[in-house]
Amino acid sequence: MKAWIMLMLALSLPMAAMAEEAAKEGEAPKVSYITLSPPFVGNYGLDGTPKLKVFKADVALRVTGEESIKAVKANEPLIRNQLVALFTQQTTEAMNSIDGKEKLRQEALKQTQQVMNDETGKPVVEDLLFNNLIIQ
Repeated sequence: MKAWIMLMLALSLPMAAMAEEAAKEGEAPKVSYITLSPPFVGNYGLDGTPKLKVFKADVALRVTGEESIKAVKANEPLIRNQLVALFTQQTTEAMNSIDGKEKLRQEALKQTQQVMNDETGKPVVEDLLFNNLIIQ
């Protein structure tokens, strides 16, 4: 009787492992958030006024799958360069309004997707989020 139970257990383990492998293959790719670190810090609204205006932006990018994570990390310096240029071009009015910040987020996403499209042939980045956006 013991031998029969042992035989059944031995036969069921490979089947369980195969079922687990099949489940992994059928899984949807994992969604990940990549935080661009360190945060972006710089001046904005360089419109000729003597008052110095500073921003600090914590940015996260949403991607799906391991390949997308690797592609974003490989192109992070280019993404950061594009975003710094975008942030420094902003006006005081745009940075002080909720609508202006949302337009900035959408433009940052668009430019990030353009960088990734130019470098990899795919937009890769699904969304861009401000974890924190401080202006002074």
